[in-house]
Amino acid sequence: MTAAVTLPLRVTVTDVWDQVEVGLPPTATIAELKQEALARALGRPVASEDYVVKFRGALVLDESATLAAVGAGANAPFIVLPVRRRPVR
Repeated sequence: MTAAVTLPLRVTVTDVWDQVEVGLPPTATIAELKQEALARALGRPVASEDYVVKFRGALVLDESATLAAVGAGANAPFIVLPVRRRPVR
């Protein structure tokens, strides 16, 4: 019997400038990571298509890619930010 592997990941959500810890298996997709991080950081439902994910400074264009496919390891840092810039008030 093998234990399920879970990667601890650090995700910064720029809407609240907060970093959340997310644990997902390497087979989870970037879209799943984004949804989980937004739910934890914002605490309310949001349209995930209004946000993008960056990993190692680059925009992740294919959100159906798995964490393993993009090369994420334990404590890998991700950033979730809005698609469009918002005016400063």
